[in-house]
Amino acid sequence: MKVLVDAYGGDNAPQEIVNGALLALYKYPDLQITLVGKEEPLKDLLAQKSYDKTRLNIINASEVIDCDDAPVNAIRTKRDSSIVVALDNLKTGEYAGLVSAGSTGAVLSGAVLKLGRLNNVSRPALAPLLPTKNGGRVMLIDSGANMDCKPINLCHFALMGSTFMKTMFGIETPRVALLSVGTEEAKGNQLVLDTFSQLKGLDINFVGNMEARDALSGQYDVIVADGFVGNVLLKGMEGALKNMMGVVKDALTSSLKTKIGALLIKKSLKTELKKYDYEQYGGAPLLGTKYLVFKSHGSSKAKQILASIEQIVEYTQKDLLNKIQQTMQNAVITEEQPKTEEPSQNNEPQEVKEEDKQQ
Repeated sequence: MKVLVDAYGGDNAPQEIVNGALLALYKYPDLQITLVGKEEPLKDLLAQKSYDKTRLNIINASEVIDCDDAPVNAIRTKRDSSIVVALDNLKTGEYAGLVSAGSTGAVLSGAVLKLGRLNNVSRPALAPLLPTKNGGRVMLIDSGANMDCKPINLCHFALMGSTFMKTMFGIETPRVALLSVGTEEAKGNQLVLDTFSQLKGLDINFVGNMEARDALSGQYDVIVADGFVGNVLLKGMEGALKNMMGVVKDALTSSLKTKIGALLIKKSLKTELKKYDYEQYGGAPLLGTKYLVFKSHGSSKAKQILASIEQIVEYTQKDLLNKIQQTMQNAVITEEQPKTEEPSQNNEPQEVKEEDKQQ
């Protein structure tokens, strides 16, 4: 199996990206990895490492897309950037998938423009897995790829998310919920109200609306939302968990008595807190494109890059892409699909121009 890795994407590139790729080589004896980025610096970095040189290659890319770059414009103008070169190579069909910790907007926009969508998918979606209090996981789809959605988009997110959880975790009938401001059917904005009625008609286990406070409760397997609301939920939970950890740490180190207590509960506390380690999956898949793309956290270090590569390996082994395509081909949704297909990031327009499609 061959996997592409954007060696110059992320805050800790290229050192941590390379280290993560090498960890993956050590773990999977049959895996081949191709790093995409500035060739000479990568060679210098690898010269200091011990690894199987027959299973690691480099494709040169002289440019880097930064988070400050406008995503669509950067994809169009920085054609020798690590993200663009990696996507162009992924499209050849030689590789199982691509891992990148680079600019989220550029990865999402580039994936749609360069790779295209699966048949019957109105818009691809970013779908991270979040830890639940019972030690399980729940998928949030979409978490930021599409800021403005129509009901058909959310229906497609529900179908793809349900297929993912069934394929990857063996959940026979994943519980799919629609994120809203109340559990009642009549609660929510117009998008939620219109989507609710359509989700009831799909061949999925739709369990109704859910409130944000129950996202990590373990009562659901898939949470469906538009990218704006989903991203707000994701960032809100990350911030709340971070602040909670800080409060707990301060309380346990505030005096000699609490420090002694901390020693007594340290093991149990670490076990419980590990349940909420959202970085255990390394990032999030972009579901709905013709090839597998995994967006790692921008701050990823070697451990998270390894986890990201592991996801691509597992998706390929379980034939995830074909399973999602089969689901979407069999789905019957009567509402007309929108003509727009580009994910909205950093205020970029969602319309894909013909000149962009041809590049």
